[in-house]
Parts: sequence; structure tokens; C-alpha cells
Amino acid sequence: MNSIWQRNIIRGAIILVIQLLLLKRIDITFGDFNYIHFTIYPIIFALLPYKTNRTALIPIGFAIGLIVDLFYDSLGVHAAASTFICYFRFYILNLLSPAEGYGKEHLTAFRHGLPWFLSYLSALLFIHLLLLYSLEAFSFVYFNEIILRTIFSFIASLFVLMLGTLIFNPKY
Repeated sequence: MNSIWQRNIIRGAIILVIQLLLLKRIDITFGDFNYIHFTIYPIIFALLPYKTNRTALIPIGFAIGLIVDLFYDSLGVHAAASTFICYFRFYILNLLSPAEGYGKEHLTAFRHGLPWFLSYLSALLFIHLLLLYSLEAFSFVYFNEIILRTIFSFIASLFVLMLGTLIFNPKY
């Protein structure tokens, strides 16, 4: 097995353990205000190599989403959101393509710079959270709750992800 894939598998397993065993238990509530949830596992898809085949990426997203669904007792919403993000990742990468291109395989802040990585991760995370909470509510009657959960969870999750990126600064 390629060392790049070994690193991604190990990193993905560590991120999933943090998400499922630690961040799932954190509940930030201020009276009726329960809109902050930490969702960091989409960074697994963001850090995968640029040349990853979409046909291989979609089952990976589905499998990781299904694992998260098993721990969160949800009925496929994480699997659907993760699968969609894995499909949509190609379009976001084409939209945010740097002028010099993606010469290197690795999509990290170390290789492409923090501003580019922040915009890339923000786009993936926001779409993931919006789809996740929309599917969870499954009705536009809860439009305000969907938007509030998306915005506040996005801010909290992006803060944790960028803090982790700055601390660990993965090169691969």
C-alpha cells in the first residue's frame, strides 16, 4: 500500500475517533439555544490527494458517513451528506484552482497556503453541514433552525479544524 494512503487512513481513523468518542459528547446549550455542534470529519475528504478517482472517493465517503451514522443513531443523513461532498469535491477544486494548478497531489495548508485551504475547507464544510441539517429536518418548516445550526456549527467546526491545522500543519 502506498505511504500516502497509509497516512490518510491513519489520519482518518484518528479524526473519526475524535469525532465519535469526544466531539459527539460535547453539547453546548444556552437555554433553548442548541445550535452548536462540532463536525470535523469532513476534513478527511478535504485532505485526500487531488488525483483521487471520484469513483473510489464516493464509496469512501459513504462508508465514513455510515460509520458516523452508526454512532450518532441517525438514519443515513451523514452518509448522504458525505457522499454528496465526495462527489461535489471535484467541482469545488476546479472552482478554487490556484493559478499554478495543483501540481502536487496533497491538498494541505502547508502546500497551497492557509487562505486557499481555508476557502476550500469552508466551502466543503458549509455545504456538508447545510445538507446534513436539511436532511435531518427533512422539511422547510424548520428553515430557521437549519440555517442557525448550519451557521453556528460551521463557525465552531471551522475554528476547531483551523486550530488543528495550524497546530499539526500536515505536509501530506
